Amino acid sequence: MEEMGITGMDISFWHGLWAPKGTPKDVVAKLNDAAQKALADPVVQKRVAALGMTIPAKADLTPQALHDFHKGEIDKWWPIIKSYGIKIQ
Repeated sequence: MEEMGITGMDISFWHGLWAPKGTPKDVVAKLNDAAQKALADPVVQKRVAALGMTIPAKADLTPQALHDFHKGEIDKWWPIIKSYGIKIQ
């Protein structure tokens, strides 16, 4: 954005893994454990880095951390979306 002359605007791209509402906590824990193990694999880390991305710290790879981050993104962007009348097409 700064290259276009827009300063102070931070837009990041991120990925998350969701399960349907009501998924048992033990299943969510198993999925989270598998995802963390995959992201700890050096081959995966190398590929992610080659794509110009970073893997969050382990403390940020939990269901609660994703929930908190996602809520923060909604709180940040929703007022902008509403103020400009942006609609899904």
